[in-house]
Amino acid sequence: MCGAELKTLPEGVQRVARALQDKGHAHAPVMLDDAARTAQQAADALGVQLGQIAKSIIFKRKPDAAAVLVITSGDRRVDEKKVQALVCAEGQKLGRADADFVKASTGFSIGGVSPVAHVNAPVTLIDRDLLRFDEIWAAAGHPHGVFKLHPHDLQRLTGAPVVDVALQEVA
Repeated sequence: MCGAELKTLPEGVQRVARALQDKGHAHAPVMLDDAARTAQQAADALGVQLGQIAKSIIFKRKPDAAAVLVITSGDRRVDEKKVQALVCAEGQKLGRADADFVKASTGFSIGGVSPVAHVNAPVTLIDRDLLRFDEIWAAAGHPHGVFKLHPHDLQRLTGAPVVDVALQEVA
């Protein structure tokens, strides 16, 4: 992607594109015709399985108000207690992040939070369930923007550990 192409993209997507370029990632962001604010919308637009969508979920760690980014499969739910045990000191709590906190801490609006190019580096965790796919798609800084990657690319791009944070569904 050259400089002229970058200028036609929304600001958040430009930031993601630059970060991906800087890290030598092979796939630039693409803009979808329809919004992909949810994992299901993204999967439908891309014609992939729901699990191939890498959801970026932001939590707020109390009391230091640090952003905690959990990247998980679109077909999984995050177990907040598992995340809290991994990122909070004894007695600290993890809370849900509202839209204002997400925008202020990441620079992205809900529905377009990318795993990379945050304005403030979050504490990041990657759920191991993403590793069951050869190809996944992540938000690229805008509800219409996505980029393709391999699950192991998330580790390289974010430096985050792969952990078990998915809620165990009861059959």
